[in-house]
Amino acid sequence: MHRVELVVEASSGAARAGRATTARGSYTTPLFMPVGTRGAIKYLSAADYERIGAQIVLGNTYHLMLRPGAELIERFGGLGSFAGWDGLTLTDSGGFQVFSLDPKVDDDGVTFKSTYDGSTHRFTPEIAVDVQQRLGADIQMVLDVCPPLPSPPDVIRLAVERTAQWAARAKAAHTRPDQALFGIVQGGVDTALRAESARRTVEIGFDGYGIGGLSVGETRDEMLPALAATLDQLPTDQPRYLMGVGDPASIVEAVGLGVDQFDCVMQTRLGRHGTALTSTGRFQAKAARHADVDEPLDAACPCEVCARHSRGYLRHLLQVGEPSASRLLSIHNVVWTIDLMGRIRAAIADGTFDRVRADILAVWG
Repeated sequence: MHRVELVVEASSGAARAGRATTARGSYTTPLFMPVGTRGAIKYLSAADYERIGAQIVLGNTYHLMLRPGAELIERFGGLGSFAGWDGLTLTDSGGFQVFSLDPKVDDDGVTFKSTYDGSTHRFTPEIAVDVQQRLGADIQMVLDVCPPLPSPPDVIRLAVERTAQWAARAKAAHTRPDQALFGIVQGGVDTALRAESARRTVEIGFDGYGIGGLSVGETRDEMLPALAATLDQLPTDQPRYLMGVGDPASIVEAVGLGVDQFDCVMQTRLGRHGTALTSTGRFQAKAARHADVDEPLDAACPCEVCARHSRGYLRHLLQVGEPSASRLLSIHNVVWTIDLMGRIRAAIADGTFDRVRADILAVWG
């Protein structure tokens, strides 16, 4: 019995709409999960999460273990309690951030420096599990090796080997029955390596499966065959999670191949810099032509920002450096993406997924 079961409620080709059940609650798929790197989605509070319809919010293990520390968060009852969030939480292993810092890697683990004070720290698969058990998220991810793309074939092969070995060690170390553990598939854009990594990860046996090491420099045309080769090897009754991907074109293409959940920092990063996601594409809210426009960012968007504020007002806030501009645009972008997932889910259920996919790609492809 897995700690996360996915019941597929509707399908359109390989695209699936379903409901996944964890020890503490369920969530619908396809799903977009906003990222709360340091314990909060930037500029948002837990009350906002509830209002905007978030189901799972991510936390970043690397940052949280350094500030304020996993032991402190554990004393508060875990990440959700610490943040005042009653919904579900997921923590990554911290591996992606660690491997972006030019760490020292060996077969046992990885040694890296803190981005805060330069102090040296060590991660092994067992340490990553222990830290995340203390953080107490509903879902934690194994420690994997995430090479940049492009990388030489021997680098990708070594990442696949270490990821498999570390996944087995992580599963052996994981002891919380109320917390799900997801494995991660690597392999770059090599379809054979992707399929091999997926098979080896499934053989170990996890509650769900993350697909890592994509959207890290390759084109979408390179990503999709590698993704398809991965998905062919993953169970149909457990969640498939494409890590770090949040642009609308990649989302709808990945859903079409059978992916269930996504996360990305893009929505709030764009919001902080004055860019909105809309049904007609990216929208530069700071542009002078919007100064006297009394229209919302996107008339089709259900968010509170579009219901209340004009383009002219938002442009003014950006012009004068008012921090609330970043907050409002971030709320809009997250809600817009959650609504996109809802539209994709409805399209799978009513048999119009191919048409909705084509519409999204016409704007974002």
